Amino acid sequence: MIITRAVPDDLVDLLRYRNEASAWLADRGVDQWRNAFPAGHITASIASGTVFMVRTLKGRTAATVTLDSEPEPDLWSDAELAEPCLHLHKLIVLREFGGVGLGRRILDWAGDLTARNGGRWVRINATTHNHGLQHYYLDNGFRHVRTVEGGGVGGAGVAGWLAQRPAVLNSAHGLTDATVRNTDAA
Repeated sequence: MIITRAVPDDLVDLLRYRNEASAWLADRGVDQWRNAFPAGHITASIASGTVFMVRTLKGRTAATVTLDSEPEPDLWSDAELAEPCLHLHKLIVLREFGGVGLGRRILDWAGDLTARNGGRWVRINATTHNHGLQHYYLDNGFRHVRTVEGGGVGGAGVAGWLAQRPAVLNSAHGLTDATVRNTDAA
């Protein structure tokens, strides 16, 4: 599998992947990603170079993930935000590639990319009611930091299950990183 940066032509597929993931979650009783996601937000993330595509050697998309320095507002403290890190968002493994450890490999790659760019942590903000997802992250080396139930650090009414894992240089993920090695995200 090869990791590349998303390009503007990927936008339609990225929106479709999110809708498919939302429907898959809904079939399992999880109400997540049901709100329409603004295409402009994804377009801006693509332009900033923080959306990544995981593709087979034949060019088929298997997964996508966003890694950036932009946390959800008001969830992390100023002291935490002062630590170099990347925030992982929108990890989606297409169903036909699910169940074979690709998500874990992407998390390992994210830790490797973060460490290569001087980051100390890979951080996530998962929805507070998706306990299966929380356990998935815990099983993959993340440590729960805290759960924010509406209010956040700045009192803005946000919520989230916050976790982090150390960024570690690690090429054992087995993914070929075809991105530019130096990102401005960390």
